[in-house]
Amino acid sequence: MHKAEPNPKFSRRNRFKAKRRFKMGQVKMPRVSRSAFPSTFTVMNMLCGYGSIICAEQREYALAGWFIILAAVFDTIDGFIARLTNSSSEFGVELDSLSDLVSFGAAPSFLAYKFGLEQFGIWGAALSSALMVGSGLRLARFNVQLVGFSKDYFSGLPTPSQAMTLSSFVIWTSGDYFLTMEQMTLALVALTLTLSVLMVSTVKYDLLPKPKEFRKYPFKTAAFALGFLAILLFQAKGFFFAMCFYIAFGIARYIYFFFSEEISDNRAEPSAESLHSSSTNSTN
Repeated sequence: MHKAEPNPKFSRRNRFKAKRRFKMGQVKMPRVSRSAFPSTFTVMNMLCGYGSIICAEQREYALAGWFIILAAVFDTIDGFIARLTNSSSEFGVELDSLSDLVSFGAAPSFLAYKFGLEQFGIWGAALSSALMVGSGLRLARFNVQLVGFSKDYFSGLPTPSQAMTLSSFVIWTSGDYFLTMEQMTLALVALTLTLSVLMVSTVKYDLLPKPKEFRKYPFKTAAFALGFLAILLFQAKGFFFAMCFYIAFGIARYIYFFFSEEISDNRAEPSAESLHSSSTNSTN
């Protein structure tokens, strides 16, 4: 019987050559894109937002709030890694915005609804949706302008700051019953309206200074350091008051510069009476 010739393609010698080429680097494995590293943390951000929605539906309000805060941590890490590896891309920007809308728009909006606004029915749903709509408008404005903040400031309250403020309030009040139900509901309504308006406003808010900028901005660095210390000492309560100070400082600075510019404009422009009196004196 005639014996079939072995296929030279699968001979032992050719297999050895293939292994040798692989070892010598002649057979290149597909590279993982650098943008995949920050995108991994962006996806974790989105998953935390989804986890918060599930916990809020099951009335695990404190856990839902912590999921939102964890999403903010992942949001900070993905931006840091993107800058560190120089791997920013249009895909990463769009994915980050979509993740932020889930974690800092839909999740806190649903948490506010389930925590206290559900009792108002359709009006409670409409009020809680203001957080999601404000987040969407804030993110859309940021993407269209491409320069949503200057070198030192955000324009409008950032969506993670809004979400962490609401989450820390829910975590604190759900475990510490120092407010009556009516007081808690009133505070939640006021907080929802205020945060929604501030996101679409032009009030400037400070960025977290980079390590190399600590000496350049000592007051800002000290303020953020005190905020972190308050969080470590008082957990959710410290978190909430640190965020309230951050928000109030931005509003106070906006009001101060608004009126100071208005006063300077009034001083620069002479009134009609002064013009009339000066013209009368010149003719006399």
